Amino acid sequence: MALKLVIVAAVLLAGVVAVTSCPPTDREALLTFRSALREPYLGIFNSWTGSDCCHGWYGVSCDPLTRRVADISLRGESEDPIFEKAGRTGYMTGTISPAICNLRRLSSIIIADWKGISGEIPSCITSLPFLRILDLIGNKLSGPIPAGIGRLQRLTVLNVADNLISGTIPASLTRMSSLMHLDLRNNRISGDLPRDFGKLGMLSRALLSGNQISGTIPSSISNIYRLSDLDLSLNRLSGQIPASLGNMAVLSTLNLDGNLISGQIPGAILGSSVSILNLSRNSLDGKISDVFGPRSYFTSLDLSYNKLKGPIPISMVGASYIGHLDLSHNHLCGKIPAGSPFDHLEPPSFVFNDCLCGKPLKTCQ
Repeated sequence: MALKLVIVAAVLLAGVVAVTSCPPTDREALLTFRSALREPYLGIFNSWTGSDCCHGWYGVSCDPLTRRVADISLRGESEDPIFEKAGRTGYMTGTISPAICNLRRLSSIIIADWKGISGEIPSCITSLPFLRILDLIGNKLSGPIPAGIGRLQRLTVLNVADNLISGTIPASLTRMSSLMHLDLRNNRISGDLPRDFGKLGMLSRALLSGNQISGTIPSSISNIYRLSDLDLSLNRLSGQIPASLGNMAVLSTLNLDGNLISGQIPGAILGSSVSILNLSRNSLDGKISDVFGPRSYFTSLDLSYNKLKGPIPISMVGASYIGHLDLSHNHLCGKIPAGSPFDHLEPPSFVFNDCLCGKPLKTCQ
């Protein structure tokens, strides 16, 4: 009888251990992932010891019920005491091992700002059905965005900014129906923007500056009702600005500077709810539409380094607010209107035009 009780107790204890510890397969996957990385200064992987990867392993958290690894959060820039004690930011080299894809219940992967992690994004990441956040900003990752990225139907954040990513934007990306934050800034991405970019109906921020993206701006972008921040600056975009962008209800920041965009500036955009508008360093021509009024509120309006001509619209005086204004390096002509915002602007806002005059420039003859 006593032996039976011992056996029952042992079985129950084994059950408890199974529930309170991470599965051996998850632990093995984490250790294989770690073995492909080298972090020489902070010792963040020193805590990755013992049988339970759900307890005390730096940057690892598990589902409280299943004990499966749910999150990997490793940031090279943090206010964590381990960074404050070392008095430095993180630096890590190596690659992201495909073993990470064996953590089938992952909800978030954050391996950010380590500056030296190289290699490609493992294509098997697209097979993680519960992934919601993929944040790999600030490394030296190269190669393409995985072609099957559109399989990640639950992904809300895709951030691979500040890497060496090349290739084109995968066609499947526009099938990511839950995506809210897309950050591809400062890479080597080329090719056209997908024509059906507007299918990303949940998107609120699209940051794609500092790449080699070419072609025209898809008019379908205006179908993204929630989009508040669109940054396509410092690329090779050409053609005209779709007037439909001026009809977007919540768009507040539109940066298209540093491209090859031509044609006139749509009046609908100048009269929209956009408050930060940068169209500088393009080939825009024609006159600036006289569409400003009490609803016009610009924290910053930069139209410099284009081919704009004609006078400065008198209706700008009727704008409720224009903080920063730059109209320099164009072909504008005529008298600078008197009143706000012109009474607080300096000459650099107007220099290198054809024949502008009046305060703060020379007096008109």
